[in-house]
Amino acid sequence: MSAPSAIAARPLTAYAAGPLKGRVTVPGDKSISHRALMLGALSTGVTRLTGLLEAEDVINTARALTALGAPIEKVGEEWRVTGRGVGGLRQPAAPLDFGNSGTGTRLMLGVIAGHDMTVQLTGDASLRRRPMGRVLGPLQTMGLIVEGGRDRLPLTARGSASLVPITYELPVPSAQVKSAVLLAGLHASGETTVIESEPTRDHTERMLRHFGAELRVEAADGKTRITVFGDAELEGRDVIVPGDPSSAAFVAAAAALVPGSDITIAGVLTNPTRIGFYEVLREMGGDVTFVDEREEGGEPIADIRIRHAPLRGVHVAAHRAPSMIDEYPILAVVAAFAAGETRMDGLAELKVKESDRLAATVAGLVANGVRARAEGDTLTVEGAEVVRGGGTVATHLDHRMAMAFLTMGLASREPVSVDDTTMVATSFPEFLSLMQGLGARFGSDAGGAR
Repeated sequence: MSAPSAIAARPLTAYAAGPLKGRVTVPGDKSISHRALMLGALSTGVTRLTGLLEAEDVINTARALTALGAPIEKVGEEWRVTGRGVGGLRQPAAPLDFGNSGTGTRLMLGVIAGHDMTVQLTGDASLRRRPMGRVLGPLQTMGLIVEGGRDRLPLTARGSASLVPITYELPVPSAQVKSAVLLAGLHASGETTVIESEPTRDHTERMLRHFGAELRVEAADGKTRITVFGDAELEGRDVIVPGDPSSAAFVAAAAALVPGSDITIAGVLTNPTRIGFYEVLREMGGDVTFVDEREEGGEPIADIRIRHAPLRGVHVAAHRAPSMIDEYPILAVVAAFAAGETRMDGLAELKVKESDRLAATVAGLVANGVRARAEGDTLTVEGAEVVRGGGTVATHLDHRMAMAFLTMGLASREPVSVDDTTMVATSFPEFLSLMQGLGARFGSDAGGAR
């Protein structure tokens, strides 16, 4: 795994396409890929992973774990992690560079917290702008020390071999904070508990059990208490990583918007905490079917079939946000083509993603003739039968912004351009080629559509 290198910006334009048709698979789920690598490194023995997302965010996590003393290699189609056991990682010789990955960084802080070592963490320009205070707070209570009190990268963190178990109630829903605390709790003596008032993605809980951790989940008074028992002993496991529903959302949206389209996306994760986008798409009138529903490695999966259908505006309540927080930019694009108004509440988290996605989404919509506005944490989009397009969208180094507005261009009257597509490799390296295989048309200003 060689170090990442700087790449010049690659603008691209999407053109109206004919019907998109076919059966495809999307890259492995990013959330599960990160967690499987980390828990493999904290286990004894070898963990074998198939379907791992081979994108920059996950590769950076693999590089970091290798630098921490848990070798990771690809053998054929399988990735193998040689674990060092809970507390068995070593101090790296150089700073850990997470590129654009907020998930990798925040979860790794939970891993580092339980080791008596000092680690420097850094990332690209986008990641360095993102706050880490929400995850650092509870980890510092457990015993993690952050030099200089920084809450943004680059930062230097010093872990402890004797972490203090805590009971921590999430002030806002966050699977990343929950997961970081639970990962740190593996190293503490006693019980570490996270309390959540709203459900967030539960991949960490499922995977902890898969690797042999002792876990207790209790629901009462509208809250869920997740407790992990410390001084844990994990064992290497085989993990099959299902398709990422967040990546699949762009393909699904294209099928929903382009007349005559009919696409099946095979083997997608359908965990209830991750399918909010598909539920809302159905409420809008979308033709969405889950086919061959099954379970693999403790997670539900299915083939998702999406066909074009007329759409209508809906109200998306704030409680839906945790199950689809990454999908709001593409949902906003879908809403632009839906009859009537779509209002999405509870989007504060969008302001601290790879970019301020709330402001960037509004700017992208307006640049393409769509009436949209953000008021507080609410995004309102006024749909139209025909979306003009014709604009150039500033992606702000955000992969989901790039893919969302390229998807818009496949169904708008005029082409839609984005200022950069290099960052798409952080989550969906095959996006352009996969979409072209279904019939999408992309091109540069110099080369025209292809």
